[in-house]
Amino acid sequence: MNNNKLYPFERNRYYAGKMLTSADFLAEQTYFNNKRRFLNSVMYGAGIVCGLGVFSLDDLSILVESGVAIDGMGREIVIDSSVVKKLSAIDGFENLKTSDVSLCLAYEEKEVHTVYAVNQAGADKDYEYNRISEGYRIFLMDREDIPLSFEMETEFFAKETLFSDDNFRIDFTIPATVSRGRQVKAMLRVTKLSSQDVKLTYHGTLQIPAFVSAKGDHEIVVDIENLGLAAGRSADFDYWMIAQDVPANETNIILKSGSASGFENDEAVSVPENFSIRVMLSDVAPRELVINEIGRMNLEMKSVGSQGDFIRLADLTLVRTDQAYIIEDVVEQGVKRYVTAPAQEVLREGYMDFFTKQADIAEKEAVVSRIPEAQPVRTETPQMQLATGVLEIPLNENPRKGEIYYSGEIMHGLGKGNVYVDVGYEFINEDQTVSSSTKNTIFGNPELFEGEQSNVVNAETAIRVLNDKGSFIVAAKLLENVDYLMLTYRWVAIRFPAGNDLELMEDAGGKSISAVTPTVVLGVKESHFFGVEYHNMDAVSIAYELTEPGSGEITADGVYTAPNKEGVYEICIYCTDMPLVCTYAYAIVKKKGNE
Repeated sequence: MNNNKLYPFERNRYYAGKMLTSADFLAEQTYFNNKRRFLNSVMYGAGIVCGLGVFSLDDLSILVESGVAIDGMGREIVIDSSVVKKLSAIDGFENLKTSDVSLCLAYEEKEVHTVYAVNQAGADKDYEYNRISEGYRIFLMDREDIPLSFEMETEFFAKETLFSDDNFRIDFTIPATVSRGRQVKAMLRVTKLSSQDVKLTYHGTLQIPAFVSAKGDHEIVVDIENLGLAAGRSADFDYWMIAQDVPANETNIILKSGSASGFENDEAVSVPENFSIRVMLSDVAPRELVINEIGRMNLEMKSVGSQGDFIRLADLTLVRTDQAYIIEDVVEQGVKRYVTAPAQEVLREGYMDFFTKQADIAEKEAVVSRIPEAQPVRTETPQMQLATGVLEIPLNENPRKGEIYYSGEIMHGLGKGNVYVDVGYEFINEDQTVSSSTKNTIFGNPELFEGEQSNVVNAETAIRVLNDKGSFIVAAKLLENVDYLMLTYRWVAIRFPAGNDLELMEDAGGKSISAVTPTVVLGVKESHFFGVEYHNMDAVSIAYELTEPGSGEITADGVYTAPNKEGVYEICIYCTDMPLVCTYAYAIVKKKGNE
């Protein structure tokens, strides 16, 4: 009875005086068989319940152990005792086309036990079969002929591509909804797309504002080094985190600006600079999230994604000789699919005790308390301190392209601490419209003014700020030959207030917070996560605010997105239950050359 359609169900109806025929009794059996098989398929799925191990006894024979399986139609397949088979005697052997084959098991019924038929159906049919034996069939088929498994799309995962080119693709996957205060795994899957002999190196840092990594910070460091894969194969990298008990309903995982780099066979490849994936935060427990997602799958979806009418037991690799095929290898790992039976739960839990993850991440008290009702925020905003001046860098007698020159150590006068310094080339220009000389300063790339300013020296600059000394040093690399003996630069220094001065610290009992990176330089529309460090206090709920309109956007978990204009923008970070304990971070937004 190969009944592919188990439902809708229809059972026999009995009434007084009903004449029963063989069709009625057959309907009775069909109803209960289909009900049982339907429950098997939806409750357990298809796979091996126990046993059915496959071993190579010699080059020409295999052993299949006793066991139980359920096929894709919910039918039970029982091998009550171990079976030894010659390879050439297995069904399907004569039709094999390749050396890569699969050993399969299928449900099979046979009519048995002949008895004398009182009412013969035909003149030549004196006997009928009295029983149906529910048995099995073992057969071989080419691996390439096995239908591909079909998986229904699911909304359980959020998935975005971190990197992709002709040779590789890196996908980032995480549950679309995670539970506050609970562990969650994110996965990077690297897939080889081409058959080119090339290895991938990729480095990048993902910022995870609402999560804490195994190291106790808010970052995932991706470090893939010289990974080689065959075409179509994949490699997975797992990253465990804890979702914090933050008040936001959603968060974004973003790529840290300037952190990504990629190489293929030591040759640099272009990597995307922007990456973002949204994750919802929920108070629902992980098990309930999983149960809800699986339970949402309707009957049509289950039918489309159901298994076939056979079970794969093992993959065999055969070697052709002059006289026959011989067995070279038997592979069960990754081929067998097992059914999780409730009767094995106690044994399964006992085994799992040896593998239960008890990582340090579970011991970190990184979960912060929920935000109470809105509290007043300090309204006074400390002002930035500015300083400026002119510096000179002496050159050699014959300065040439590529040479690097340094200024002396310059005191900016703003004291020790977090100070940002920038320099611009300063020169005198003859303004023909007013017949006088004017002073000009170019910050950034002077090539953009080529043709207008003939006396501008094209040089690349860098500034080293000595935070502990309250000074800085400027380096200039010539990008062309020049005839000058001196380079003149206008410097500008900005000191950002820390937001935790002594008075506030006294009011807060010495408690303070600070931004992990108080000052960042971003391109327009780029994003950055402002993490927080705690001093003399435990981790608490943190809120973020922009101090001026038009400063960009900041999420509840601290992901700042720069506006579409250059400038210096201030972000206020404060403890929700202690608003006086606060700090300030600054984003310096500059347009890049291609923007």
